[in-house]
Amino acid sequence: MTGLRAALEARARAEGFSAFGVCKPDAIPEAAAHLRKFLAAGHHGEMSWMADRAAWRGDPAVLWPEARSVIMLAEVYTPPGDPLAVLEAPERGNISVYARNRDYHDLVKKRLKRLGRWLVEAWGAEIKVFVDTAPVMEKPLAQAAGLGWQGKHTNLLSRELGNWFFLGAIFTTAELPVDPPGEDHCGSCTACLDICPTNAFPAPYQLDARRCISYLTIEHKGPVPEDLRVAMGNRIYGCDDCLAVCPWNKFAAEAQEAGYWARAELRAPRLEHLVALDDVGFRAVFAGSPIKRIGRDRFVRNVLYAIGNSGVAALRPAAEALLDDPDPVVRDAAGWAVARLERAE
Repeated sequence: MTGLRAALEARARAEGFSAFGVCKPDAIPEAAAHLRKFLAAGHHGEMSWMADRAAWRGDPAVLWPEARSVIMLAEVYTPPGDPLAVLEAPERGNISVYARNRDYHDLVKKRLKRLGRWLVEAWGAEIKVFVDTAPVMEKPLAQAAGLGWQGKHTNLLSRELGNWFFLGAIFTTAELPVDPPGEDHCGSCTACLDICPTNAFPAPYQLDARRCISYLTIEHKGPVPEDLRVAMGNRIYGCDDCLAVCPWNKFAAEAQEAGYWARAELRAPRLEHLVALDDVGFRAVFAGSPIKRIGRDRFVRNVLYAIGNSGVAALRPAAEALLDDPDPVVRDAAGWAVARLERAE
């Protein structure tokens, strides 16, 4: 199957993937134990779906017993400039780099399906494709397939790509030659741990999602604890701090897919514009964006926290306008923001 693997990798790179690797479905035997420890500590927060399918997530061979190989692919979305620069503009919101344009799930899955279709038609293999929407532990599988290693911030790192890339997986019945697993090259560096605004890393290589700003702004549904609201600053969807400071990014190539290039209006959007969005307006602005998934109420909650942290008195009327919002979490966030601005004045 060496010829198939070479042809498949060439096809993958022609599709726009930046890295290609193969492992067996049973290549991550330690994953189940790590997942159980993570869940037992409650570090998954409200993400109950992680526990609901823990058996599948912890053992890829259980997910699809017929699979003989797992093809792991990476697609870069590296930003062209400093993604943290907007943190210094309190009247504007900071949106995670990956969410400043099209939803990566759609873009990556289309490429995976085209590649998988070729594998089916040319070689008669069966396939299943996954992009962060099924109980698949992509990062351990990617490390097993030689794409890189899970860094101290728990994200995947590559000496060739840095850490700004998405992962996709193709499970297949084809028997393919495997790659040696990736080796850890973090060394003594702790830049990603030191910069975290909420101390979400209880130890290197461990993440407590309940304190992670990405989790708090995207997955967490209710009011955010007040001490963590302050630490969020003007981060209104996701957080890139630990990714942005990684020294391995000096080797990263910029994204070639136009769908990952930031829309002008989402590079550093004004908080006063975003907080005024109703449901219809929110859906219009974020059509085709991963941000649409969290809904208007949760998004406006995040914007109100940023307004409260801004110290910009001119934003107070925008927060006051939502003191009677139908959503109780939005009302709570509005009241908090108004009180914070009053104290700042």
